[in-house]
Amino acid sequence: MSLIADLKWRHAVKAYDSSKKVSQEDLDKILEAARLAPTSSGLQPFRVILVENQELKEKMVKGALNPEVMRDCSHVLVFAAWDSYSAEKIDKVYDYHTDVRELPRGRFNSYTDQLKQIYGAQTADENFAHTARQTYIALGLAMAQAAELKIDSTPAEGFSNEVVDEILGLNELGLKSVTLLYLGYRDTENDWLSTMKKVRIPMDEFVITK
Repeated sequence: MSLIADLKWRHAVKAYDSSKKVSQEDLDKILEAARLAPTSSGLQPFRVILVENQELKEKMVKGALNPEVMRDCSHVLVFAAWDSYSAEKIDKVYDYHTDVRELPRGRFNSYTDQLKQIYGAQTADENFAHTARQTYIALGLAMAQAAELKIDSTPAEGFSNEVVDEILGLNELGLKSVTLLYLGYRDTENDWLSTMKKVRIPMDEFVITK
């Protein structure tokens, strides 16, 4: 199937079959799609936490708008962004780039010096606003890959960031949760949205040509 057909197939599932689990092979493909997402300056300023432990999921439902969905899905992906930029973080990423490309470390110093100056002049909140936006690109690619595999997904911002961050120990990692992605297989009897037509505004209204 084409990507367009896959996207027409998917919807934000409202009820999952808790007895069905996503295979590790398929999880790896979804995570790889997220890992390959483009990011500003190639910094990849976020991480994806894969939650498969049911006890952790049960704890994370506190504050969730759709607790049943979080509880019954196969896995939860937590997209968590750097809480701020730092010279050390930027250098670590670019040292890795040069090592992999077999280039001398410092090859991109003129560019990374600019990044350090730009982000260093911002507040931590401004830094986080930027890193958080990067996660949505990866989120979209993960959903597209899941759809190709005919794995259901539900993106979610309706949860308690404080609860998730505390349970997963994200603060100690210099991360803050941004969004979640529930993965699994729809419970067709209880997923009220599954029988409804997919609705989007018409193309001639969606696209504004100048």
